[in-house]
Amino acid sequence: MATRLNASGAVTVVPSLLGVADAGPPFWPSVAETVGRSIGELPSDIPVVLVAHSNAGLFVPVIVEASRRPVAGCLFVDAALPARSGPTAVAPPEFLDFLRAKATGGRLPQWTAWWDESDVAPMFPDPQTRRAVSAEQPRLPLSYYEEKVPVPDGWDDAACGYLLFGPPYDQTAQDARDRGWDVDQVPGLHLHQLVDPDAVTACIVAMVDGWCSPAG
Repeated sequence: MATRLNASGAVTVVPSLLGVADAGPPFWPSVAETVGRSIGELPSDIPVVLVAHSNAGLFVPVIVEASRRPVAGCLFVDAALPARSGPTAVAPPEFLDFLRAKATGGRLPQWTAWWDESDVAPMFPDPQTRRAVSAEQPRLPLSYYEEKVPVPDGWDDAACGYLLFGPPYDQTAQDARDRGWDVDQVPGLHLHQLVDPDAVTACIVAMVDGWCSPAG
């Protein structure tokens, strides 16, 4: 995705969050600091837009607060949304029960091992891509999913939008509509950015284009 976004004229940084698994609890300060530091690497004359996928959406408010520069917009891509106010639970109680049954030694298996193979395999375009993604999947501590992430006031004063791939995030996309955000869809499964990166890139660029005035 970063390659395609760069080709479209965007300047991107993709911070590595592999160290988060050993950074807590709490874990959210490390996420906020790592991404905030990466934002500081961007050229100073371009607007900053955060693009968060999946569970990363919960950390957007603390990333906005930690950013060394103003954030022009936040785009949630098939992502969880932070609470409208107050701290956000990383996992609801019923999902925590599901995860506790899978933990060994306080650690969870890789994310793709949580689900049936019939659900996981179609999310990847080919075995090579799946191997590359699996090689970077951390075994997160169960305590990562037991924490709550703060939601600082005013984080969503910047423009916000939601890019939906499909269920089960369709209800989350409706929440985004109810908040008055821009919402669009590229139909696909949860890792559709791997399957059709060109379509996803085009939609991201189209959605954020109106948020960012040209540097001048």
